[in-house]
Amino acid sequence: MSNSVGQNLMRQHYFLVPTVLARQNKLKSSSGAPKSSFCAAASLKKSSAQQRKFHLSTKFYGDRLISKRKQRLAMESHRAFTFSPLAVLATDPASQQLARFNVDGIELQVDASASISGSITQVNFRIMYHSNSLLLHWGVKCGGNENWVLPSCQPEGTINYKNRALRSPFVKSGSGSHLKLEIDDPRTQAIEFLIFDEARNRWQEEYEAARVELLEEIGKGTSVDDIRTKLTKKGGQEFKDAANNEKTNNKVSKQPQNQRHFSAERIQRNKRDLMVLLNKHPVKSVVGSNSVEPKPATAVESFAKKLEMDDSPVMSKKIYKFGEMEVLVLVTKASGKTKIHIASDFQEPLTLHWALSEKAGEWKPPPRAVLPPGSVSLGGAAESKFATSSSNDLPKQVQCIELEIEDGNFKGLPFVLLSGDKWIKNNGSDFYVEFSQKFKQDAGNGKGTSRFLLDRIAELESEAQKSFMHRVVRNLVILVACNTKICSLLASGSLRGNNYNILKMHANPHTHISVCVFPSLALFNIASDLMDQAKDTGELGLAGILVWMRFMATRQLIWNKNYNVKPREISKAQDRLTDLLQSTYITHPQYRELLRMVMSTVGRGGEGDVGQRIRDEILVIQRNNRCEGGMMEEWHQKLHNNTSPDDVVICQALIDHIKSDFDINVYWKTLNENGITKERLLSYDRAIHSEPSFTRDQKDGLLRDLGDYMRTLKAVHSGADLESAISNCMGYQSEGKGFMVGVQINPVPGLPSGFPELLRFILGHVEDRNVEALVESLLEARQELRPLLLKSCDRLKDLLFLDLALDSTVRTAIERSYEELNNAGAEKIMYFITLVLENLVLSSDDNEDLIYCLKGWQHAISMSRSQSGHWALYAKSVLDRTRLALTSKAEWYQRILQPSAEYLGTLLGVDPWAINIFTEEIIRAGSAASLSSLINRLDPVLRKTANLGSWQVISPVEVVGYVDVVDELLAVQNKSYDRPTILVAKRVKGEEEIPDGTVAVLTPDMPDVLSHVSVRARNCKVCFATCFDPNILADLEGNKGKLFCLKPSSSDVVYSEVKESYLAGSRNMKGDDGPSSITLVKKKFGGKYAISAEEFTPEMVGAKSRNISYLKGKVPSWIGIPTSVALPFGVFEKVLSDKLNQGVLEKLQILKKKLGEEDFDALGEIRQTVLQLAPPPELVKELKTKMHSSGMPWPGDEGAQRWEQAWTAIKKVWASKWNERAYFSTRKVKLDHDYLCMAVLVQEIINADYAFVIHTTNPSSGDSSEIYAEVVKGLGETLVGAYPGRALSFVCKKNNLKSPKVLGYPSKPIALFIRRSIIFRSDSNGEDLEGYAGAGLYDSVPMDEEEKVVVDYSTDSLINDGKFQQSILSSIAGAGNAIEQLYGSPQDIEGVIRDGKVYVVQTRPQM
Repeated sequence: MSNSVGQNLMRQHYFLVPTVLARQNKLKSSSGAPKSSFCAAASLKKSSAQQRKFHLSTKFYGDRLISKRKQRLAMESHRAFTFSPLAVLATDPASQQLARFNVDGIELQVDASASISGSITQVNFRIMYHSNSLLLHWGVKCGGNENWVLPSCQPEGTINYKNRALRSPFVKSGSGSHLKLEIDDPRTQAIEFLIFDEARNRWQEEYEAARVELLEEIGKGTSVDDIRTKLTKKGGQEFKDAANNEKTNNKVSKQPQNQRHFSAERIQRNKRDLMVLLNKHPVKSVVGSNSVEPKPATAVESFAKKLEMDDSPVMSKKIYKFGEMEVLVLVTKASGKTKIHIASDFQEPLTLHWALSEKAGEWKPPPRAVLPPGSVSLGGAAESKFATSSSNDLPKQVQCIELEIEDGNFKGLPFVLLSGDKWIKNNGSDFYVEFSQKFKQDAGNGKGTSRFLLDRIAELESEAQKSFMHRVVRNLVILVACNTKICSLLASGSLRGNNYNILKMHANPHTHISVCVFPSLALFNIASDLMDQAKDTGELGLAGILVWMRFMATRQLIWNKNYNVKPREISKAQDRLTDLLQSTYITHPQYRELLRMVMSTVGRGGEGDVGQRIRDEILVIQRNNRCEGGMMEEWHQKLHNNTSPDDVVICQALIDHIKSDFDINVYWKTLNENGITKERLLSYDRAIHSEPSFTRDQKDGLLRDLGDYMRTLKAVHSGADLESAISNCMGYQSEGKGFMVGVQINPVPGLPSGFPELLRFILGHVEDRNVEALVESLLEARQELRPLLLKSCDRLKDLLFLDLALDSTVRTAIERSYEELNNAGAEKIMYFITLVLENLVLSSDDNEDLIYCLKGWQHAISMSRSQSGHWALYAKSVLDRTRLALTSKAEWYQRILQPSAEYLGTLLGVDPWAINIFTEEIIRAGSAASLSSLINRLDPVLRKTANLGSWQVISPVEVVGYVDVVDELLAVQNKSYDRPTILVAKRVKGEEEIPDGTVAVLTPDMPDVLSHVSVRARNCKVCFATCFDPNILADLEGNKGKLFCLKPSSSDVVYSEVKESYLAGSRNMKGDDGPSSITLVKKKFGGKYAISAEEFTPEMVGAKSRNISYLKGKVPSWIGIPTSVALPFGVFEKVLSDKLNQGVLEKLQILKKKLGEEDFDALGEIRQTVLQLAPPPELVKELKTKMHSSGMPWPGDEGAQRWEQAWTAIKKVWASKWNERAYFSTRKVKLDHDYLCMAVLVQEIINADYAFVIHTTNPSSGDSSEIYAEVVKGLGETLVGAYPGRALSFVCKKNNLKSPKVLGYPSKPIALFIRRSIIFRSDSNGEDLEGYAGAGLYDSVPMDEEEKVVVDYSTDSLINDGKFQQSILSSIAGAGNAIEQLYGSPQDIEGVIRDGKVYVVQTRPQM
């Protein structure tokens, strides 16, 4: 029989004519019906038991006979089930649903009805599959005729297919398609049909073969049971054969073949603890690599900058180095003239020996009109003297000359320099200035790079742009033809090795010299030599290597020039480099992600045999297939001369060309899609001029031999190709033929049990349209590999290349699934997100945050399945956190890679567009881009489900203003707009000031509702809202400059364009409604350096300290209040005036004067100067006494160092008076900054489990009956300090404090924790002024540094334990309500939770 085999064919009680049997899915899909197809037979034979009933038996077949339940979680198991559907075709007038089937997620429903007379039967098909090319391929069975009969009654659009079948198009309807057949021939016994997508499948021949073969079996009288038994047995054998015989002309070494738990349809994922995937290796900063101090400009560089300051555009600029000396050539163009400036810092007088040329290589005498004064014509050239530059501010003397050439036929200027009797040339050749050459931008100072390494790479590149592999000729052997001794040594082979000394020989210009250039070091050998330096300079060094290698891999550098390079040498050089990379991968685990990226740009390589076969096999292909001439010979010469990754593309283009029945357009399509143009083929040193030309009798042999040859090419050039990587790990051998060497690759030892079977499953499903099972198997293979990648072994690089290939295949498979996910539900999209996120986790360093995102998605799926009312709200928080993680990763790539790409790319002359998108393309090529696409699909679904809408309104103020767009609010916070402005800010962190003149801030960022900028917006009557819909934001950005009216509600913003007249009379300019003036009363030193809480008065401390003292003993006993002391107003000024700090005082006075002159750089200098203060002994004594008497620990009891930490923290609080945000805030409201005084509130830190901020009147709605609060894990600095992500937010009615309502779950990835310590809080006299929101402007500083902990919310009781959540949130709301009642006004309260107990650390009036 054919390759199609069947299972569960039919039930014995069916009234059936024979159906076509479905084939079992095999590892190598090569026959049978296509994947996206269904087949059935409908029997119309009447049952004797029911004269008016008909049986419609349906049997689907195609790639999937065994269907599987949807996988729920990444690590869940699966159970298979099979089905043999039975449907009854009724002759009753009413339509009857006969059957509904689901195969691979595609649903088919079949309905049937008959007329009263029974003369016409209608069969209705409805399939939940959206395609423009869906067809029903069908016919009917009549009498004993084994062939299909084609009815005359046909649906519209039906075509006759080869007189063997009918093809009727489905009609699209909603998310599916439908079709109706009418059967009016009473002889019809059955309908046989296949539903398929014409655009995707070729199936007819094998389908017909299977059908005919089955009919023959039935004709022989074979019973159904016998057929079932026979096919099942044969199918099992075929499955085994397909699994064990994938390759031709090679043998796969045997591996342990333990049984794995998966069928032909789906693997079973092993359950694993996700935390075993954690990569957390600290990256140490390497001194000198992260911040490169720019070298002082040389005299020639300074001279060049002076020339560049002229208005004339610079066409080209080049500085040549001769030891310590330099020569500058700079070309400018203006007003139809070209100016050539040549300058040098040579000490000896210089003469320019020059000419003009219409083409490269020629010397033509310059016209007299262009000769500088004093020049001499020498027949074919001219000589002009240099003059000394008149500039006095250069580091040393510079000689220069300027030439001016009218635009015309001249294209360039050749020259040499003469110094005394010595000729100065460019590496032995003439200098040449090309007039039309584009200006190569200045590379800058290399800040943020490993500059020394990049300079070395550029130096090696610029020595000679050689072949792809042998890019650098380090040393030249210059041979004089008459020197027979050296020539004979060369001829005899006595001079060998990789490096040759430079033989400097002086000769007059007429001596004949022959120059032999020897490639001394291949590209990969250079990279290998630089690897030690790269890893020693840390991640920036490896980033430099990656940038260089990727520029070459993406064909941004010159790859092929001049030299004969043996593939064997290429392979060996690659082998050396990849050996070094695998060694570094083990010894430097913190750089594994960068090392993987470097490896993805190179081939596997190998000693001798594999590389040599590139040369040998092409000759065998030519001989075996009689194609010794034309394009194949040109390619052969190119391969012998210098093989490169281009050859993989060329080979694939030939294969595609032959498969397409020799369509030359297919050949060029494959080449062009992979970046190889006709011009590129011609640019090779051994150019490819011809197109392929083969005959039909060569087809089979060429496909066979080129397919084998592709593996050889990929083994050298494509280490991360899936098939090649699997072969290298599983092992293979190819016999030598004649002169051609044999190759044997042994299997990697120690592979996991059943791993080869898993890899074969992957190869068999790698092109599946439904990718879910494929991606699961790829991830399972990566999980199985991971333990092997963490330990050293000789074949580690082969495992790494395999892991890279599996990673890449996951990405391409996911991209293939996008169409399928267009109409998918939230749960399926979430599941695909877990798959892509798992892939990203497996490829990333420092992946803790990503792992917790993955755990969060798994928990969200679990909540969805349990029908939790909050699942969408929780999933939205996980989505927001995932988005933050992706942003963080993109920023890391940008910080590490882009500076190196810009610096090195500019040095090497890479096209600016390729430099600008370097990091963007790196990100696009990874799983992060796929993950971003999936969460963007899911976001609107979750917002709709959770009733979140497109906006979160933080400050609902109706405004009118002109739209302006900025990248970040921080960049414009000190700006003053002269008209009412609606700012669309792409980034808002949460701690910025709102610029003067701003009436609204709209952003896609998600600052906390109680963040500083949010409070400022509400206090200043500025509309502030987060927009979740990118289309709305894009629309607003597109209206930049137009006048708009914003009308916000609590959950939406309605906006519209209005006329200028609408603005008249509008009072929404910032500050219009505020008081005309705000004054400060300067505080004086009260005679005490430290006071206890009982001494807190308005003359001594601010409202923050007084409020905390007031709460003590007045709030319910279940609310804790921390013990406090303070350094009162005036202490800073007293310390500054102490004779210990006379020098500090004098320096501050100078800096304050600079600040008064609006030199705002002085702010940072002032803060640093304050930190130089020394403590008077009286201060230390008094503070120690007050802390001891209040029951607080004295830091000095733990040693002098601990007191120094405390004293530094106090000074940082004082210094925050001069932070930029606070200073500019006071300027805006015209407060006298000198009158601002700073007390310091001292409290013992409560090592919090959670921290919270309460507003006892809902700030978004203004509802005074409702408390609003936000909660974070750990210390409250992540909430008030504008750390990325959102806090848990909730509201609670004051008349029902036991029923808090969660509005949003947390997405902050970081929590802060601290040891037992002291915190010093700012408490100024400008923080709680009426009409001025000064709270949060100044710093509170803990004595010890907080520990940053990445948060796992999936295990947090506040998220997962309903009772615990209700208890904690109710307690927070209760504390807020109690304090509001105590003060009799709305309060802004901060506090913490420790072991379930509420502590309030400060309260102030809610602004």
